Amino acid sequence: MLLGYHTNSLQNHRLAEALTLLAEHGYRAVAITPDTCHLDPATTTDHEIDAVARQLRDLGLLPVMETGARFLLDPRTKHEPVLMTRDVAARQRRIDFYARTAAMGARLGAKVVSFWAGIDRQPGPDSEAWMLEGIAATCERIRAEGLTPALEPEPGMALETVADWHRMRSALGSDAPAMTLDIGHLYAVWEGDPVALVQACVPFLAQVHLEDMRRGVHEHLLPGTGEVDFSGVLNALQVAGYVGPVCFELSRSSHAAPTAVATCRDVWDRAVRAPRR
Repeated sequence: MLLGYHTNSLQNHRLAEALTLLAEHGYRAVAITPDTCHLDPATTTDHEIDAVARQLRDLGLLPVMETGARFLLDPRTKHEPVLMTRDVAARQRRIDFYARTAAMGARLGAKVVSFWAGIDRQPGPDSEAWMLEGIAATCERIRAEGLTPALEPEPGMALETVADWHRMRSALGSDAPAMTLDIGHLYAVWEGDPVALVQACVPFLAQVHLEDMRRGVHEHLLPGTGEVDFSGVLNALQVAGYVGPVCFELSRSSHAAPTAVATCRDVWDRAVRAPRR
């Protein structure tokens, strides 16, 4: 497994300095969220992307692309538009953003683009079909750029649980995306023992997010302030053979990023151990 960290948790750092900070603490992956503060997809040039790609290679950091910028597409409404947005032109802006992120990722050396369905603000009898259509269109655009699409179940969204993800996979078949699993979400939306769920998800995983969280509350917390069993879930990933990035996501802790980066490194070192034989 590769220890990683999210740039959405380093929003008060310049990107080059944020990447250097991670490398200094021994991180090996970085989940990059194109946003107003880092690699704004509307203004960032290929030359600038190539400079970041060189730094990533020099620092030995594997990039993964994330798409959870809060107000990038709409300065007034968090995360909108989304795949569930009923306005076709607005929803197309979201899909185009996913494609743009994938194109940026290809230049950066990333292999995965993580995305989610969004909130269904106008539910109707066609909501499921609408969602599946948007997911399929997104996957097609991401794959056209040579990257793997990975859908993240997100609390409060149209697809929020591991069970929802499996229903989507059954419906889309070979067109379905891989899974991005946020381990904290297994506590926020309880579906059973998180350690068992993590182990069962490994065959479908392309990316993993990690933070502390309390059962029933969707709030990303610094490790040690919630209920996540870090040793249990990380060893479940390891024993089941997951070898990809595990990126800490502390999107409300940018103000204390140096401390958070060091804390997460310490938690990782204490939790990860050799697989049991």
